[in-house]
Formats: sequence, C-alpha cells, structure tokens
Amino acid sequence: MKNHILLVITFFNFSILLAQTTISGIVTDTKNIPIVGANVYLEGTYDGASTDESGTFNFETSETGTQTLVISMLSYDAHYEVGDVTYFKNLKINLLESINTLTGVTLTAGTFEAGDNSKVSVLKPLDIVTTAGAVGDFVGALQTLPGTTSVNEDGRLFVRGGSAEETQVFIDGLRVFQPFNATANNTPTRGRFSPFLFKGITFSTGGYSAEYGQALSSVLLLNTTDVPNQEKTDISIMSVGAGLSHTKIWGDQSLSINTSYINLAPYEALIPSDQGVKWNSPYESLAGEAVFRSKGDRSMFKLYTGFNYANLDIEQEDINFDDLVGFQLKNNNLYFNSSYKYFFENDWTLTSGAAISWDTNNIGLEEGAVDDKEAASHIKIKARKNFSSRFNLNFGSEVFVTNFDETFTDAMDESFTSNYEDRLFAGFLEADIFFSNHFAVKLGVRGENSSLLDDFTISPRVSLAYKPGEKGQFSLAYGDFYQNPLSEVAKFGQPLLSEKTSHYILNYQYVGDGKTFRAETYYKDYDNLVKFDTDLPQFNSIYSNSGDGYAAGLDLFWRDNKSIKNLDYWVSYSYLDTKRDYRNYLESATPNFAPKHNLSLVTKYWVDELRSQIGVSYSYGSGRPYDNPNTEEFLAETTRSFNSLSLNWAYLIDQQKILFFSVSNVLGFNNVSDYQYADTPNMNGVFDRRAITPPADSFFFVGFFWTISSDGKSNQLDNL
Repeated sequence: MKNHILLVITFFNFSILLAQTTISGIVTDTKNIPIVGANVYLEGTYDGASTDESGTFNFETSETGTQTLVISMLSYDAHYEVGDVTYFKNLKINLLESINTLTGVTLTAGTFEAGDNSKVSVLKPLDIVTTAGAVGDFVGALQTLPGTTSVNEDGRLFVRGGSAEETQVFIDGLRVFQPFNATANNTPTRGRFSPFLFKGITFSTGGYSAEYGQALSSVLLLNTTDVPNQEKTDISIMSVGAGLSHTKIWGDQSLSINTSYINLAPYEALIPSDQGVKWNSPYESLAGEAVFRSKGDRSMFKLYTGFNYANLDIEQEDINFDDLVGFQLKNNNLYFNSSYKYFFENDWTLTSGAAISWDTNNIGLEEGAVDDKEAASHIKIKARKNFSSRFNLNFGSEVFVTNFDETFTDAMDESFTSNYEDRLFAGFLEADIFFSNHFAVKLGVRGENSSLLDDFTISPRVSLAYKPGEKGQFSLAYGDFYQNPLSEVAKFGQPLLSEKTSHYILNYQYVGDGKTFRAETYYKDYDNLVKFDTDLPQFNSIYSNSGDGYAAGLDLFWRDNKSIKNLDYWVSYSYLDTKRDYRNYLESATPNFAPKHNLSLVTKYWVDELRSQIGVSYSYGSGRPYDNPNTEEFLAETTRSFNSLSLNWAYLIDQQKILFFSVSNVLGFNNVSDYQYADTPNMNGVFDRRAITPPADSFFFVGFFWTISSDGKSNQLDNL
C-alpha cells in the first residue's frame, strides 16, 4: 500500500515538473544598455523575477495558455507581452524611458510663460505688477521682455517688427476684441484687466499654437484663477482714484469682483502737463470685472465679465493750426466670456466657450464727429485626448462674428456711413509627440474661411525641442499666420485677401539654480500686406495686397534671483532688422515703431530692516525712423534714443497694509517718438515740424492698499 502511495506522489510531482514552463529573456533600454532590477512577472500571479546585472531574467511558472507578461521599471514605461506562455522564451525587451512632465523637454520656441505652476516660467504673476514703470499694467511688465518694443506714445504690445494690431489677446482661450482702453492720439493706453484675477500668462512672441489665429505677430493668453484659496477684500486708495475687490467662496463655487474709478483731474491740477497739451476734462474711467467659478467632480465652469466707461476732453498742438486742436472721446465697452471644461475618465477633455463684446466710441473732432460701434462674438469647442504620456491630440472648431458700423459727420452736418460684417470659421488639429524626455514635436494645422474676404487659408505649424542636458534645451519652430485687414480698411468693402506672415524661430533656454537664460533668433516673412494710395484709408482709395516685408532679429534674456540675497533682476536685449512696404509707403522701409536696439534692466530688492520692496527699471531704445519731407529719402532719419529710469517703493505698514510710491522716467528724459511736419512748406520752401513727445515726461503715483482676509496674513504686494 505504501508503495502505491509513494508511486502516486512521485507521479504527481513528476506531472507538476512536466507542467512547469520556463520564461526567460533580456531587458535593455533603447540604446541596448542592460537594465538592472526590472520587475518581470505574469499579471495576476506571484510568478516572476528581477533582471540581473546583465539585464537577463529567468523564472518558471505552472500557468498555461494565454497570459500577460509585465516588465516594469521606475523611470521607464511599462511593457506588456501577451501570448501563450510557451512563447515567452529568450525575449528581447526594449523599455522606453517614461516622460517626466517636471523635468522632461518642453516646447519653448517663441513662448514666455508667467505662472507659479509653469516649469518654464521666466516671469511670475508677482512680476507682472511689481515692475517699476509698469504701474500695475501687465503690458508694461511684458514690455521688459525681449522681442517687444516700448512705443511710449501708444502703450500696446509691439512685437518683433509687427504693429500693435498684429497681437491678439485671449482670456481662457476666447478672444478679447478690444483689450485696451480707448485714448487720445499720442497718449499711451493701458490694458483693461486687473492682474489679480489671473493665475498665469502665456506670451507668444511668435510660432504660437494652431489653436489660435488672426494674429500676424503674437498672442497673449490670460488664464483666470480656477479656485481661490480664501475669502478676502482688497481696498485701494490712489492718487489717481480708488479700487475695491472682494472674493466670496461657497463650497466649490466662488465669485471675485473688482471695481475701480480713475480720475486724472486732481493729478493734472497738481502736476499739469507741459508738452503742448491742455486737458479740458482729464481722463476719467469707471471699470469693473467679475469671475464666477463652479467646480464639479470632473468639471469646471467659469463666467468672466468686464465693463469699462471712459471719457476725456483734450486739446493738443498741431503744426498745421495756430491754436490747439480739440479731441473729445467717450468709450463704452462690455465683455462677457464663459467656458466649460469636462474631464472624462478615459483621458478625454472637452472644452466649450463663448465670448461677446460691445464697444462704442463717440469722438468729437475739430472738423466733425465720428461714432463707431462694434459687436463681436466668438464661439469655440475643442477636445483633447491623452492617448499616452507620449502622444496628445488637440482639435476643435470656432467661429468669429463681427459687425462694425461707423458714421462720420462733417462740419456741414453731412453724414457718411461705412460698415462691414464678417463670419470667420476656423478649425484646428494639433498633436504633441514626446519621443523621449529629450526630444518632442508639436505638429499642427489651422484652416480659416472669411465670409467678408471669401478667402480660405491653411496654416501649418510645427515646433521641435531637444534637451541635451538636465537644464538646457534647444527649440525650433515654423508656422504660417494669417490676419484679416483692419477695420479701417475692411469698412470700405474692398475685395482684399488675408495678410500673411511665415515665422522661423531657433531658441536655446537654460533654467536652473535660480537662473534663466534665453537666446532666440528669428525671421518673419510678410506677404499680401494691404496697400492704399492715400494718406489714410478712404472710400475712394485704391487698395491692393501687393505689400510685403520681413523682420529678423536676436532676443536675449537673463534672470537671476539666487546669487545675491533678496535681489531679483533680469536683463533683456533685442536686435531688430525689419523693412516693409505696406499702407501708403512709397518704398520698402523700417516703420516708425521698430527701433533697431531695445534694452531693459529690471531689479527688485527686499529690505528687511525697512519692511520694503524697492524696484528699479531702466529701458533703452535706439532712435526710431521718421520721414522728413525736406529730403528725398523715405523714412531715412531717426529720432534720438529713448531712455527711461523708473523707481517704485512698497512699504509694509503692517502685514496687510501697504504704502506704495512710484515714479516713471524719474530723470525726466525728454523722449521724442516722432515728428509731425506741416502739410505745406513755409516761405523758404521748408516744411516746419514739431516733436511728438509724451503728455508729461514723468508720472508720479502714490497709493494705500489694505487687505482684509480670513488668514490675517495676505496683502496686495502681489498686485502692486
């Protein structure tokens, strides 16, 4: 009997041995270097092993049939082999390095990020509003970055040889049709937005994503805060007005409001303008913004609205008139923006949004009056799919609708009306492909069709990035960009095409140890630019798309906030070579808004003993071209160079109360932006001229800022 039992046990053990299957192979990386310590196992079992120093593995299993073999290793993508276990012999497995979103390559050509959560930030939200001379305007801070030009009599963004109209602004991915306040001629404007409502800014100086269009030079993307961290109230009392903001939170819902009133009358009474300007009614504005947010388990809804009312009555010098020439302006602007984002469980994200704006201007002139109205809307839907850490797909469609009406009434009370309506449909498709932590590609295409122009355009976009080391990387970008003719031309209903640029960009960026260095060279090729044969666009002008041009240059940026305790500084330099033949130009020439050299130095120093932050900014621009009718050459002479040294001082009275002081152009440089020449020569056959200068050489600002918050610690230092 015992012999029978022994025989059965022996037979059973022999059967198990016969059923064992050996699984073996070698695991290497993409360069065929053995990977030590990789885990290799059959999914759902305890059968497995680790690779040895040569990368090989070997283990036995009693499992049969179709199984899943898993090979995993930290810093590498998991690999799966599916099949009958008998085939898992002498396997050769190559593991791909996993994509690290924190330290891997990122596409940076032509793009500056400003946000606390961005790994490629060169500016933080704090920088947007603490830069001396910016006076709380995000555009003023962005003008200290390379690629921008300080056109001091305008105030908008001029980027890499492009006019201000070639830059578009978006809030949460939706177009802002009138992003700047209305103002008088040769008087700088400001952005309509309060910096404290936004969590981050992306400023693309070129080569931007296929998701955005209708901008020949650049886009500025503003993203509102998703979830505020606490309730608080901010009170501002300033030498030019007052402001009040408040944030209220109800669970997953919140509302932030901001209102401000600006009146320059007291300032003008104390420090009157001395540059040939008389303010009958100094600039006055009433503005407000609000952001409502509702956060769901897998969704986010935002509603943004802003309104602005402004008026002024000014008299300015004009070389063709003995007396000052009057200009009156009343502007009303209302903007709504809503967006909804839903995150699906299968890594799909759906985003939809709509924006609408109304803008009216009532302008009084010496020779008549102009009333214009613009109603514009933007509807957008897009989807994003993360197929893996290596491949993301982004696609969508959108429509822009614009209705513009303008009525000019002359001194004889006769009226002339011009208008246009346009529906622009667009679609875009873009993919991010990460081949490794060192190499990535963004491929995109955008198509647009305008009902006004009856013109369909296709815009390919491509960006590449290569990261040879831990802290530095190279990027390359190319793209075509189209933009409809401006309203000043479109309102006359001429048969024109879209204007076009092609961008070529090469970039190097180093980020590490509290230091950032960027060097970027670029070339922009302009085509189909609008030309006309009169001084300004008129209903009887002859129009064409025969204009062209180019812009080429080098941008350098250096920032260091670690080498010297409590000191943060950055330096920007831009070299620009550009010419274009457009508008009423007689020949190809460098435009007045494009100086060859620009330099900015920004410093911020915290003094513990004084409980103060002290800021100093210096800006330099080489002379700007202007046309002298007393010579035969066109736009051949240049103004003297632009210089401005600005200071600010923020003193913490206590943790939540701040006294703030700033002065722009503290040394009073007499900057000249251009010259106006008389329409007719004098008795000696010479065209007289006058210099176009700012209304005042310097601007002084004093403010008291008080924060009331639940934590008792917050203050407005990040809003100054």
